[in-house]
Amino acid sequence: MVDVSKKRATARAAHARSIVEFPPAVAARFADGDIHTAKGPVFATAIIAGVMAAKRTHELIPFCHPLGLDNCKVEIHLDERHRAVIDCRCKVHHRTGVEMEALTGASVAALTVYDMCKALSHDIRIVETRLVAKSGGKEDFRSA
Repeated sequence: MVDVSKKRATARAAHARSIVEFPPAVAARFADGDIHTAKGPVFATAIIAGVMAAKRTHELIPFCHPLGLDNCKVEIHLDERHRAVIDCRCKVHHRTGVEMEALTGASVAALTVYDMCKALSHDIRIVETRLVAKSGGKEDFRSA
């Protein structure tokens, strides 16, 4: 674990995104916006899972500092290609950033979407998980 004891606590924020691609038959089923399977409401469940995961990142990723997040918001929508776009935004006032929390939240939300839809098709793909932006700390970052 990196020693952050001499760093100054500042406002930190991070935004991560995961994208889940559905095969055409599954995408057509979800085209009307009713994203439910036998397991229940897919996006609502994935949002809860993403927030829970972000809060427990230090238990999942070695050497991550435990952080009491000030805020964590997971949003999911279908884009024009009927892919699930998952955005996780985390905020904290601390000596270390929240990139891993945002990435973990987005990733676990994507895995939850997969789990809840896998009975419909095993051709569902998580095609991207990336850091979109971060602020606070040494330098800010925004992906191109």
